[in-house]
Amino acid sequence: MAENTQEEKMLKGELFYAFSPELIKKRDRCAKACNQLNNAGEISRRLMVELWRNIQQDDTPMPPPLEDPDADAAQFDDDPWVTPPVHMDYGTHIKLGKNVYFNFGCTFVDSCIISIGSRTLVGPNASFYSGTHSLDPEIRNGTKGPESGKEIHIGEDCWIGGNVIVLPGVTIGDGVVIGAGSVVTKSIPALHLVAGNPARVIKKITKLADSTPAAHDLTAGPESAMADLANEIESGSKP
Repeated sequence: MAENTQEEKMLKGELFYAFSPELIKKRDRCAKACNQLNNAGEISRRLMVELWRNIQQDDTPMPPPLEDPDADAAQFDDDPWVTPPVHMDYGTHIKLGKNVYFNFGCTFVDSCIISIGSRTLVGPNASFYSGTHSLDPEIRNGTKGPESGKEIHIGEDCWIGGNVIVLPGVTIGDGVVIGAGSVVTKSIPALHLVAGNPARVIKKITKLADSTPAAHDLTAGPESAMADLANEIESGSKP
């Protein structure tokens, strides 16, 4: 029976050697693909999707181009919206649902699978770290020692604020809101607002369908929503 490759060990969460020739080559390919997107400048929706698929090595056929730019862009409504720059190790270990949005500066250490559900919104400079190292410096041994990782799974309809960090092994349920600057070290059940370092539950979220009309102001703009979120976090942090 053949021994597992370093990538197979990595994806299983076993000890692996990141600086093996096999994995260096894969990271180099991903870096070049990310640079193509990051340095593309002002581009069409079609080209954004094409460059993103190149990062992920997704060979799904592109639909035929349409003459009307808006109609052509509409063909990609369910594809991710990725605002460059974006940074990741491998690209192929990131699994996205439909209509996911990443603001600029997001980082993915995708040693293990990082999955993000449909319609999830991710703020600027958010980071997702599925890789980890030994606490023992002799085992860690710079670039010569083994490392490991744990998968990260994020549900549908989440809102992840700017500068949030999600650590290895975390599962985030559907509809979760994570306040800006939070460090998520533990899994979060569906429909909760969390914030802080480490992130902790501030309150349970009530969906519009489950609340009275007075509980939600449908005319409020994004500034109001952000102010409400800040107030919830502030009040939740008080004793």
